[in-house]
Amino acid sequence: MRVVTISATYGTAGSQIGPAVAERLGVPFVDRAIPSAVSEELGCTLEEALAHDDRAEHGIGRLFSGAMRLPTVTFGGVDMYVPGAMPLAPEEYVNRTERVLKETARLQGGVFLGRAGAVVLADHPGALHVRLDAPLTRRVRQTATLGQIGEREARQIIEDNDRARSAYVRHFYRTDPADPCLYHLVIDSTTIPVATCAELIVMAAEARD
Repeated sequence: MRVVTISATYGTAGSQIGPAVAERLGVPFVDRAIPSAVSEELGCTLEEALAHDDRAEHGIGRLFSGAMRLPTVTFGGVDMYVPGAMPLAPEEYVNRTERVLKETARLQGGVFLGRAGAVVLADHPGALHVRLDAPLTRRVRQTATLGQIGEREARQIIEDNDRARSAYVRHFYRTDPADPCLYHLVIDSTTIPVATCAELIVMAAEARD
């Protein structure tokens, strides 16, 4: 069962390339099903799981990138986390997300988008780890074109998402998601068509059999 992880910066068409690769390889595209599975395991609402998901619009990455803060009290001039102020610590959601990734990869394979998949599944036999990235200017143009918005708005969206997703990986895994050493294949998907990117990834995945 083939396993592909895709780390995609905003504006690199990860949500289009991922499903195309999954279809070609005959495995599930695993993205939105992850927070749903986490919510079932923890017995929390889907909204709570999404609030701790790195792919969600208001996910946990925003907390660590400075857009949100954990509930704290000040004691002796020091801010302290208050465990009872939220149902579960963020680490618990992340641990369950890791468990869902590993079990899904083991039982059925799949194409996994985001959530530090290259780190979590680094030791999975035969897994292919892919990074989709490009210079900011090209990602801005692509986002503006596809979303039919202005480039200033597109730049703000990209910078917010980059900061949040990077913060998630740096905080929980102490690594830089842009580090090319994490991946077998790095593609600039703003200059290479989506279909070609998908084909390259499929070929690389099949070559690892």
